[in-house]
Amino acid sequence: MSVILKVNNISKQYKLGLVGANTIGQDLNRWWSKVRGKEDPFLKIGEVNDRSTKGTSDYVWALKGINFEVKKGEVLGIIGKNGAGKSTLLKILSRVTSPTTGEIKTKGRIASLLEVGTGFHPEMTGRENIYLNGAILGMTKAEIKSKINEIIEFSGCERYIDTPVKRYSSGMTVRLAFAVAAHLEPDILVIDEVLAVGDAEFQKKAIGKMQDISRGEGRTVLFVSHNMAAVKNLCSRLIVLENGNISYQGKVDEGISKYIFDSLKNTSQNIEDRKDRIGNGNALLKKVTILNNSILTGEKFSVEIEFKNLGNFKVNELGLSVWKVDETKIISISTKLKNDIQFIDRTRAICEISKLPLVKGKYILNAFISTENGLADYIERILIFDVEENDYFNTGKQVDPNWGVIVVDHKWI
Repeated sequence: MSVILKVNNISKQYKLGLVGANTIGQDLNRWWSKVRGKEDPFLKIGEVNDRSTKGTSDYVWALKGINFEVKKGEVLGIIGKNGAGKSTLLKILSRVTSPTTGEIKTKGRIASLLEVGTGFHPEMTGRENIYLNGAILGMTKAEIKSKINEIIEFSGCERYIDTPVKRYSSGMTVRLAFAVAAHLEPDILVIDEVLAVGDAEFQKKAIGKMQDISRGEGRTVLFVSHNMAAVKNLCSRLIVLENGNISYQGKVDEGISKYIFDSLKNTSQNIEDRKDRIGNGNALLKKVTILNNSILTGEKFSVEIEFKNLGNFKVNELGLSVWKVDETKIISISTKLKNDIQFIDRTRAICEISKLPLVKGKYILNAFISTENGLADYIERILIFDVEENDYFNTGKQVDPNWGVIVVDHKWI
């Protein structure tokens, strides 16, 4: 397949503070350096874009030295933490902003779906916004008219299509926006994390449409998402961004494992300061620790949870869930199912699985705590752990991980 998109040494520098643009003095300095054939002096400064640490420079590199190629008909996934540079890269590819250095070579038309409702006018109806948004994306009026019924049907918003968009939910808006972009028939379709707004039925429908676009129609898709299952199902190749640099480029499964594993390397995590929590806050998870030195299929597996009660609330449930790295849930475990524990004056508990039924592979651990008032605290991706092969059935044979994820004790008679 021929190369349809080539990104050569793309970098993007931003200035922090209230004034994001250059001063007149800085512009003159840049111009004078250019006249003399010298390098831009402001490209010599700047720090890696790590949002979690305080730096010493007002300049940061949102992207630094990005190089990759995309072939026609390929679906390239781009993943990374918040602030890694994903959206900046897509905005450069979509020509919303320009790179500080480097160049992009493309063959064909690019359509972008970067933010919910971009280009939609709230006072105009859904039908009118289809024409408006289609025109912004480069469609002619005749093209839009010939496809408008198909666009409306795909969006699932037919009943509200002649109602002003200001009365739409965010999910309805993204449905309509995606429907327009998907029927544009671009050579390259660029999609940011907008499908997360849609419901499960629409996400499935949208992923199916993107698969049709790439496999059936031979067009190229660049897909940014935090949904690892969607990335795995849709993408043929993966790029992982970290602090504005490409940390991995290659196979999807390996890239997802690296992305998750790099952020959850330890077997013990203090999670008291985690901000990405769900719950009413009546109780708080503090620390989760895997107590095993090694984790083997069929052997005992122990996890300790430390927590605190933030008031006179009755803590009535602790739970764990185990997930594959592609965000497929495997096991859910709860104190409520067994009634093994009383929570009076307790601040920690240990969960023991006497015979771990997981086959060889990498797994993620989530945890939650509930009180009499409902879910108090739930945190995802606390730890990642490796399960090693073992003789589960004591027959001298190890369980092949290709047979599935769970091993079930059984007998034939």
